[in-house]
Amino acid sequence: MILHKYKIVFGGKKGAGKTAAIRSLSEISVLSTEAHNTDEQSHSKALTTVGIDYGEIKLDDEVAVGLYGTPGQDRFDFVWSVICKGAIGAVVLIDHSQKDALEDLKFYFQAFKEYVNNIVVGVTHVDEDPQHLLKQYKDWMNLNKLTMPIFAIDAREKDDVLLMVEALIARAEVEFG
Repeated sequence: MILHKYKIVFGGKKGAGKTAAIRSLSEISVLSTEAHNTDEQSHSKALTTVGIDYGEIKLDDEVAVGLYGTPGQDRFDFVWSVICKGAIGAVVLIDHSQKDALEDLKFYFQAFKEYVNNIVVGVTHVDEDPQHLLKQYKDWMNLNKLTMPIFAIDAREKDDVLLMVEALIARAEVEFG
């Protein structure tokens, strides 16, 4: 595995946009472990990550940040702790078009909170179901007294993904020095 002083992990359910987010931001060719999807009941996409996706971005001061994508299926959750070790934080992506999107937020927040203290949420596929946009997620965070940045994004758009990464880095600098 490639090691960096700084790394950011992208987590979330299959189809939420983890690989697309890393591809949109990475300044190197993304190392991808996508394979043909054999579980079309959970998502109809053709390919799915079965290992780790890896990309890289350089900050203004030329410091390289590793971008690590996790497999979305919870049967691969044993990999998440390994990937998260030493990360400055995680971007949890939620597919807003899924009926159980709020349950996905609860699940992936709890799962990644075990490994990192710094989480930013990106809600993808908002164009497919624009009703209420971020309200249900913000209401859940308020109810649970959580303060995390949450963004409606298109994972294919570099500026959207960069905004989340910058928020994660800023939170790390403020909260954790």
